[in-house]
Amino acid sequence: MSNPLDTDAGSELFSSYEAELKLVQADLNQKLDQISELSGEPRKSAIRLAERTLDEANELIGQMRIEKQNIPSATRSKVNQRFRNFESDIDSQKRKLKTLSEDRKALFGNRYSDNPDAADQQLEQRQQLLSGTDRLDRSSQRLRESQRIANETEGIGRDTLADLQLQRETIQHTRMNLLESEGYVDKSVKTLRGMARRMATNRIVTIAIITVLVLLIVAVIYSKFH
Repeated sequence: MSNPLDTDAGSELFSSYEAELKLVQADLNQKLDQISELSGEPRKSAIRLAERTLDEANELIGQMRIEKQNIPSATRSKVNQRFRNFESDIDSQKRKLKTLSEDRKALFGNRYSDNPDAADQQLEQRQQLLSGTDRLDRSSQRLRESQRIANETEGIGRDTLADLQLQRETIQHTRMNLLESEGYVDKSVKTLRGMARRMATNRIVTIAIITVLVLLIVAVIYSKFH
């Protein structure tokens, strides 16, 4: 059994796609009307724009086909009817675009000829032009990709320099701490050496005093017995 929340979400999403598709279809109709009034290169550019818009409409139809499965059966029949109408309209627009694309005289303008050889030559020129356009697009994409990589590399370089600067400051701070610690160690060593000398001196004095006392005691004892 389907979850009502999922069903409502599916209906809402389908309606969203439907509204977006209506806008795309209106845009496509406008482009198709413009193509009829153009010739030559402007016509080719308009046809390419219309093809992109048609691709967008087909993508929306595909999304709607998926989402309508989540709509309750009680209302799905009405949705299916609207969906079929959309498909029919898009097929009609697709056929119209194909007809406009195959109008060679309008496509090539005054260069069009009914002579087969001339037509083949014009077709070859058109293919060469399209091939050149494709190469230019690919070159532009590679240039944009190279620019993106260069920007990323520059960012990485800045981050690396910042890290190195931070590490340098840390090393300098550590070095200063080590030098300060060495100074403390030197002072401690000197203090310990002074204490050692004083201890040695005190020991010698103590030994001397003890020696004198022993001699005195011996002298006193000796004087008593003689």
